[in-house]
Amino acid sequence: MSRQSEITPEGLKQLEEEIEHLSTVRRREVSERIREARDFGDISENAEYDDAKNEQAQLEHQIAQLEERLRRSTVVEDAATDTGAVAFGSIVHIKDQESGTSRKFQIVGSTEADLAGGKLSSESPIGSSLIGGKVNDIVEIPAPRGPKKQFKITKIEAA
Repeated sequence: MSRQSEITPEGLKQLEEEIEHLSTVRRREVSERIREARDFGDISENAEYDDAKNEQAQLEHQIAQLEERLRRSTVVEDAATDTGAVAFGSIVHIKDQESGTSRKFQIVGSTEADLAGGKLSSESPIGSSLIGGKVNDIVEIPAPRGPKKQFKITKIEAA
C-alpha cells in the first residue's frame, strides 16, 4: 500500500506538467513511430516496430507511476511563512562546522528531493534534523561512517 507524501505547490505544478507532456506530446510521438514502423511491412520481423512498442510500454508505465505519485501527494500550502524555525518548504542556509563550506537547501517532500538542485527531502537525515531548528542552532547529523557531522543554521527564508 502506498503512503501519502508531502509536496510543495511548485512540485505539484511540475508533476502535473510532466504528466501532461508525457500524455500528449510523447504519446503522439510514440504513436507516430509505431505507425511509421508498420509501414515498413511485416510487423512479425520488424525491429523498428518492436522498439516503438517497447517505448510505448515504458512511456505508459512512466505515466502510471507519475499519476500514482500525484494521487498520493498532499500539497503543503504556505508551509514556510514563518522564518523563525525551519519547516517544510523553508529555504535554509547551513554551514559545515568542520570544513566551513556553506550550502542552501529548500526542505521539500521526498518525491521532489534533488540534492544537486538544492532541494533536500524532509525525510532525509539532514532534512529531518534541520526541521524545527532556528538560526544559530548547531545540528548534529549521523554520518554513515565516522563521527557525526555538525551544521550551523545561518539563515532561514520563506520559500
